[in-house]
Amino acid sequence: MRVLLGIGGGIAAYKAAEIVRQLRAGGHEVRCAPTRRAQAFVAPLTLEVLSGRALLTEAYLEPGTGGHEEHIEAAAWADLLCVAPATADLLARLSLGIADDVLTTTALAFEGPWVVAPAMHARMWAQRQVQEHVERLRARGVRLVGPVHGPLASGELGWGRMAESAEIVAAVEGAHLPGPLAGRAVVVSAGPTHEPIDPVRYLGNRSSGRMGFAIAAEAARRGARVTLVAGPVSLATPSGLRRVDVETAEQMRGAVIEAARGADLVVMAAAVADFRPREVAAAKIKKTGAPPPPIPVEPTADILTELAAVAPEALRVGFAAETGDLVSEALAKLERKRADLVVANDVGAPGIGFGSAENEVTIFRRAGEPVFVSRRPKEEVAQVLLDLVTQELAARAAPPTARR
Repeated sequence: MRVLLGIGGGIAAYKAAEIVRQLRAGGHEVRCAPTRRAQAFVAPLTLEVLSGRALLTEAYLEPGTGGHEEHIEAAAWADLLCVAPATADLLARLSLGIADDVLTTTALAFEGPWVVAPAMHARMWAQRQVQEHVERLRARGVRLVGPVHGPLASGELGWGRMAESAEIVAAVEGAHLPGPLAGRAVVVSAGPTHEPIDPVRYLGNRSSGRMGFAIAAEAARRGARVTLVAGPVSLATPSGLRRVDVETAEQMRGAVIEAARGADLVVMAAAVADFRPREVAAAKIKKTGAPPPPIPVEPTADILTELAAVAPEALRVGFAAETGDLVSEALAKLERKRADLVVANDVGAPGIGFGSAENEVTIFRRAGEPVFVSRRPKEEVAQVLLDLVTQELAARAAPPTARR
């Protein structure tokens, strides 16, 4: 694979040398395109020696170079564009399509996959405008790696540290795979359900649907045919998939079961209500001053358990949103619901509960050791989960001799 490595002008630029070394060790060709500011942090000669190729810099614009449009040639040469580090300034220019130097001009001409590793101070990363640029890149299918929580150049601890070189290289190699879920039928449920009490009120929960939407979007990016069954949420539909909107647990059950027949993968990320009112009042229940009337409830259908009979060949993934003993509850759910994987998270922990942009989970597997995923954006949790799912599906498809 031919990798064009764009390097932004931040202190993390010094790590670019290790990224180049690891990519070359993996058998990939690399050409570096450092910005002018990046060259103050990492020596151009170092990058040339490690990559074995001349740098792509502003020098090609100088007289006497023959007038070659080297940025167009570099964009045609590369199979993948990796930008590490991507500073706040560089993220903005990449997001908006501003082509004012050799790196951003080449990026605008490049038509292949992108991997971008942001790095900046925590207060900069938290700014709304920076997150808007990040979301715009994600919506275009760009794979973001990091940033992670750790020590910053300022000496503080916080979000904004660039991901480690090995993680960036793994993302580069994974992004170039030709649709690892191509041809697969995937069903993802997301969001809460609302169980009506009367025409005004309902039983529900605080699920935002962001985790399920991130999984559905990532599956679509990997080439799957995705059906997203969404409870009542206000999230925009990710590109490249089919969305079915539902409100109640029974409606979600019907939509999931219909879509799951013949599916290769079903991910039940929705926070489906466990109970619903036994009867729904025809009119709004009025406050009279007397004690409120009791609301008898009954259990809703267990969709994940039903899927074992409806889609026995599918890989079935459940979620365990817990506030107590995470491990025992998740393992019990794995067995009781006959799931293949259960993703457990502590929804009572600050910053990773319902409605949060980030999550921290442990993925329990029927075949394999649990996998802990440290706190990170839900989009990146979705990537880790689908990496595991892709491996599981590939293992199932392999002949018995190849599994040994």
